[in-house]
Amino acid sequence: MRIGIVGAGIAGLATALACAQRGLDVVVYERAPDLGEVGAGLQIGANGMAVMAAMGLGEAVRSCAVTPVAVQMRNAAGTPLMRIAMGADAVRRWGHAPVNLHRADLIMVLAEAARAAGVQIVTSAAISGAEAASGVLHLGTRSEQFDLVVGADGVRSELRAQVVGLTEPRYTGHAAWRAIVPHDGVGRVTSLTVGKDRHLVTYPLRGGTLLNIVAVVKRRDWTGEGWAQEDDADNLRQAFAGWNDEAEAALAKVGRTYLWGLFDHAPLQQWSNGKVVLVGDACHPMLPFLAQGATQALEDAWVLADTVASGAALNQYEALRKPRATRVQRAARAQGRLDHIGGPLRPAVHLGMRAVGALASEFAAGRFDWLYAHDVTRGSEI
Repeated sequence: MRIGIVGAGIAGLATALACAQRGLDVVVYERAPDLGEVGAGLQIGANGMAVMAAMGLGEAVRSCAVTPVAVQMRNAAGTPLMRIAMGADAVRRWGHAPVNLHRADLIMVLAEAARAAGVQIVTSAAISGAEAASGVLHLGTRSEQFDLVVGADGVRSELRAQVVGLTEPRYTGHAAWRAIVPHDGVGRVTSLTVGKDRHLVTYPLRGGTLLNIVAVVKRRDWTGEGWAQEDDADNLRQAFAGWNDEAEAALAKVGRTYLWGLFDHAPLQQWSNGKVVLVGDACHPMLPFLAQGATQALEDAWVLADTVASGAALNQYEALRKPRATRVQRAARAQGRLDHIGGPLRPAVHLGMRAVGALASEFAAGRFDWLYAHDVTRGSEI
């Protein structure tokens, strides 16, 4: 069976590797001349590391990642609200420990493994669409025939239109800055600092030599989706002025930063049409508040490869994955509301968090059992 994949990001490369490991013939097409994306950090949850381990990449990923010892939640003044243990505690609870790593590092791990498994990766590809009925993929002046075309072309997917037609996302009223700054290597904690209508996430990368920063604020105006709009770092610092010393010290190091709008996408009615199927952000874009975008793409990759290799229909893949991905989408949306809560409810909510963190830390971790303990590689989904 011949598989053509559009997009050499995390979703595309993971799908390519999972399919190749099952004996399928895979070609990946990427518009960009080189693999990788603009430098940014990402988090792979315990459920994503289950997929990495099953693909034989657990150690390769951990070797270029940081395994956090905890997730620490604080308010804008720096007062601790809640701490959830990770590392060995996560392994005991969920089977795997989450990691933080540079996006480019994960891309390289996946690409090397995919090539070693026989996947052909074509860069600078002129992709001009696909025909759902026939599986023909148009590549500029030529076309290629595939048994299955996989749209892994991200949040602004062009192949999505081939499956469900044009869709319009809704601007959430929030925008996010991202930046990477030098770090002294001290501490392996993922920090979430919350305040009215804004929050700040920081976590170390590459052995603690770098610190990834994601800062989200309420913002009325925005022009569109995308990661590549550079912004003045002083705008970022001004938005979080007066916060705690640790937050201000991290933001003081920011030189180059990028700003993007956060858009909410309604769940798609279908993920496949004929011989075209979608994975990752192309079919279920995630708001960043649970850091599950890359991880859900990994789950897609495993389940789609199992579905195709078993000879099952594509609607089986959709039936297995859509309820799960939709639940994560909704949970991420709800987490964003909680992070940004304001008004008279905020002190009460934060007091409740401190009480839970002090008296029932296991309860705090248990709220995420449904998310992190889920393991698509155990065979229960197919």
